[in-house]
Amino acid sequence: MLTSVDTDLIRVLADPLRLRIVTLLAKETLCTTHLVEETGARQTNLSNHLKVLREAGVVETEPCGRYTYYRLRPDVIAQLAGRFNDLAESARNAADNKRACP
Repeated sequence: MLTSVDTDLIRVLADPLRLRIVTLLAKETLCTTHLVEETGARQTNLSNHLKVLREAGVVETEPCGRYTYYRLRPDVIAQLAGRFNDLAESARNAADNKRACP
């Protein structure tokens, strides 16, 4: 069963730009400048989305001089994927269950 934390995380990842950021960070650790170049988003808009991802625990930061690098937290993504796998397995097992109408 999905928890409220899971549904909050799904909402965070449902935004197309945030999902693009997560996809990019799955391949490498990037700074804001790299993410602006890759996404074409404005820096302020990108920073707002990164803040949401950081607060949701999806990414972590690493200061490096005047830059901040962002890294995806794979454990968070894996945990959410596990919840979906559990749902899929439950649906497979319940495929023949049908509640009778009153």
